[in-house]
Amino acid sequence: MKDQYCVMGNPVEHSKSPWIHQEFAQQTGQTLEYMQKKIPLDKFDQYLDDFRRQGGKGVNVTVPFKIQALEYVLKNAGAQNCTERAKLAGAVNTIKCHEDGGCFGDNTDGIGLVRDLINNLHWPIKNKQILLLGAGGAVRGVMAPLLAEQPKKIIIANRTLSKASELAKIFLNLGEVKAVGFEKLKEQQFDLIINGTSANLNNETLLLPTEIIKADTYCYDMTYSDDLTPFLKWARAQNSGYLSNGLGMLVEQAAEAFYLWRGVRPKTNTVLAKIKMCI
Repeated sequence: MKDQYCVMGNPVEHSKSPWIHQEFAQQTGQTLEYMQKKIPLDKFDQYLDDFRRQGGKGVNVTVPFKIQALEYVLKNAGAQNCTERAKLAGAVNTIKCHEDGGCFGDNTDGIGLVRDLINNLHWPIKNKQILLLGAGGAVRGVMAPLLAEQPKKIIIANRTLSKASELAKIFLNLGEVKAVGFEKLKEQQFDLIINGTSANLNNETLLLPTEIIKADTYCYDMTYSDDLTPFLKWARAQNSGYLSNGLGMLVEQAAEAFYLWRGVRPKTNTVLAKIKMCI
């Protein structure tokens, strides 16, 4: 029987993870089977328990279960079996299941973003002024890896300032972080703007001041779609010459999960090129 892996989420039908991991497996000569599992909103722990009992080797966790996945690992395996970056992110997106019945949790989203920015896009982070839009789980998950690259400053902007302020306090010891409301953004410009809000899911356009963007501002959306997201359409309208969605982040975070599971690191450039051709 092939080693079993899966992505758990709700919804999950749109997930590109099965295709990505099968590509990684073929590239590295690994034998495995990777499935999608749509989980009822109140059944995550039960389905994960069942998958582990049936001999499952690893799980990718997507919305809305990443916080529950962290709680699951802490409860069933203890804090020593959860990476610091997952604990800082407040979420787990990758679980490795051990043969002795234990498990290990990680969060690969932040390192996936950083590798896409630096290795694939060749966008600089060090000494740059970065704006992060949103203060939810997506932004929290990437804060520590971004700060590890030593930006000049990270500004977190959110409609609800209190949420941004709470998030900034968590990471103050890792670098210079400040929280502001959207209305305060017009007072400064940024080298890199990363959208981590859920506005794209509702096809909303963020009400951002045009002053924050320059011709050489890099604009990145952590989500991906066949067309430009509303945020990237706005950035293009402001004449930004550097636009990217989160497809590379998706592939890079998957590669980190694959490495955790299989002990071999796949090459992401060929898989990323393939997936872009299919969209």
